[in-house]
Amino acid sequence: MVTAVLTTEQLAAVEQLIDRVSERQRQDFGHISSDLKADGTLITACDRWSDAAFVEGLAEIAPGEGVLSEEGSKHVPESRAYWVVDPLDGTTNFAAGIPYWAISVARFVDGRPSEVFLDVPALRQRIVALKGRGAFRNGEALTAETRLSANSACVSLCSRSIRVLQRKPDQPFPGKIRLLGVASLNLVSVAMGQTVGALEATPRIWDLAAAWLVLEELDCPIRWLGADPSRLRPGEDLSQAPFPMLAAASVPQLNRLLPWGEALSEG
Repeated sequence: MVTAVLTTEQLAAVEQLIDRVSERQRQDFGHISSDLKADGTLITACDRWSDAAFVEGLAEIAPGEGVLSEEGSKHVPESRAYWVVDPLDGTTNFAAGIPYWAISVARFVDGRPSEVFLDVPALRQRIVALKGRGAFRNGEALTAETRLSANSACVSLCSRSIRVLQRKPDQPFPGKIRLLGVASLNLVSVAMGQTVGALEATPRIWDLAAAWLVLEELDCPIRWLGADPSRLRPGEDLSQAPFPMLAAASVPQLNRLLPWGEALSEG
């Protein structure tokens, strides 16, 4: 029987599983080669091992709950509760020797994230968000007040969203641009107060799943610029389904950046 929320024991077991995968990734970093997938993106043996570890481990922690992952099944599971996993978000950074990548694990219940985990192995940082119960970094509570006091002027773009700059050549972009190369961390940078906005042109569900709840728990407004991921259908194939989105630190910041988000769909 599916429970609406994970037990304390299950939450601890997920963290232990992430610990194991995170340690393996740190060991492999700088000592592994990559291959090209059919879509032209990179994959490493560490991606494959990490994905298998999560599929096996989550089946033990939460029996009967399906897993949708970047390197495994990309169909929305039939179960009421299921997991959305990106075992190594930022493979290009990882393979190039850039020490900035993430592990993204999100549990969905009734189509929305309920418990999520974002781990940054190289920094030994972990962000956990529990629906209605807040967000935490390495066990310390994060708050909207702390985020808003950061006074950042940066806006995170993905490599595919920089085309909006060409579509508005006569208008200065409203922020200092940063490209981190990790979709989940681009988005969660808003919730952390590192940026005031993030624009992602083609994120897949596994890129945004964990960051989505972190943003919501810290009152960061989100605008879906295409399909709404809260309307997923059981069995739906998400392998080629992007969910372009804009996240911001506040409603005024969202409105300020919205013309640039809308420019993504032009032409």
